Amino acid sequence: MKLRVVNEWDVLDTVILGTAASMGGTPTVAESYDPKSKEHIRAGTFPTEADCQRELNGLASLLESHGVRVLRPNTLQDVNQLFARDVGAVVEDRLVATRMIEDRAAEWEGIAPLLSGVSESHILRPPAGVRIEGGDVMPMNGELWVGYSAPEDFGTYTTSRTNEAALDWLSDQFSDWNVRGFQLTKSDEDPRANALHLDCCLSVLSGGHALVHLDGLKLAEDRTFIETRFAGQMLGVDAQAMYDMQCNLISITPLDVVSCPSFESVNQQLDTWGYHVHATPMKETAKMEGLLRCVTMPLHRKA
Repeated sequence: MKLRVVNEWDVLDTVILGTAASMGGTPTVAESYDPKSKEHIRAGTFPTEADCQRELNGLASLLESHGVRVLRPNTLQDVNQLFARDVGAVVEDRLVATRMIEDRAAEWEGIAPLLSGVSESHILRPPAGVRIEGGDVMPMNGELWVGYSAPEDFGTYTTSRTNEAALDWLSDQFSDWNVRGFQLTKSDEDPRANALHLDCCLSVLSGGHALVHLDGLKLAEDRTFIETRFAGQMLGVDAQAMYDMQCNLISITPLDVVSCPSFESVNQQLDTWGYHVHATPMKETAKMEGLLRCVTMPLHRKA
């Protein structure tokens, strides 16, 4: 299997799309590890397996209609396997087999059989002490943007998924890339004050445009960097829009972007910028603090 991902927007050729099959039913609040899921568990509105599977199958059909080869994880009994992005991240021609929180470690077993054609030399495994999830890893044509938490936050919040050690490790693995870290705002209880991963508060498009919830970035210097980098080509969204996952989109070509029907302002701005918006309903999946980028792990994007 050929791996290639160097940015967020080249033509998507092969992708792993998560599955809701046997996702394990509704967890207890104590078993949950993100604040949005906790909110819906308490409210009795946690998504059902059938609803999530319907949404993911709809996304699969949309992707396949654009010529994308869609792979699905092997089903694991009572394991939530929706968010394939976090299990691994391809950068150049290598896959980082991410080191996730213990509650999610089993998800690798569903992905691994799909990678049997990948040489072991092209799979990077973080050492002990390095924690990283794929939603925090964003290839940007020679720059690798990484969402992370400094030690004081990483030791405090369950929602801190990538640590500072990951920056140094990724710099060593991809020495030709400029690795830039972005500290994320974290909360274990308030989903509107929690950027679970970098892709929950930032989406970058081919034309130098960005969707961003600036308060999802903890440091003023990072917010200034994004404002400067995307000056005149940025749509800022508020905390409610981040909560709705309106920054968590995926490009299937440089001009074709998958979004959701309810993201009216975002979709209008994308259209104004010249992108073709392909909307598919995902509101049930979004209740678990992930959306379109989170459920997809690109393995190959064409140059």
